[in-house]
Amino acid sequence: MKRLKVLFLCTGNSCRSQMAEGWARALKSDVMDVWSAGIETHGLNPLAVRAMAAAGVDISQHRSQNVAELAGVKFDVVVTVCDNARESCPVFPGTAVMVHHSFPDPPHLARDAANETEALTHYVRVRDEIRDFVAQMPASLIRCT
Repeated sequence: MKRLKVLFLCTGNSCRSQMAEGWARALKSDVMDVWSAGIETHGLNPLAVRAMAAAGVDISQHRSQNVAELAGVKFDVVVTVCDNARESCPVFPGTAVMVHHSFPDPPHLARDAANETEALTHYVRVRDEIRDFVAQMPASLIRCT
C-alpha cells in the first residue's frame, strides 16, 4: 500500500498543525509520511509541546515552517486545521486532495485563563480532539472532503 504524503496546514504552524503532525507520526507512521506548515510562521507554542508531552508524544524538536518551504513535495492530502488556513490556502500542484477539519485555537481559548495550569486544559482538550481525528485517518479524510 502506498504511503500517503499528508500536510497539516494552519495559520502559524505553532500549535494545531504541530499537534496533528505529532499524532500522525506517533499513530500512523506505518501508512503516511507527514509534515506540518503554516501560511506564516509563529514559532512552536510551548504549551502545545507540554500538552503533547503529557500524552507521550514529543514535538519539542519540531520547528515552525512556512508552507513555501515544502514547495517541492507532491502531497496526496492537505488538511487545513483552521478556518484561516482554509481561506488562505495556497494552490498545490498535482492531485492533492484538500480536506478541512477546523479545530478550536488553544491560545485563543486560553487567553483569559487565570494561570498556565488552567490554560493547559484548553490545549489538552484540543490535543485530544486532534488525536481522535488522526486516529481515524485515512477514513476520516473521506468524511471531510
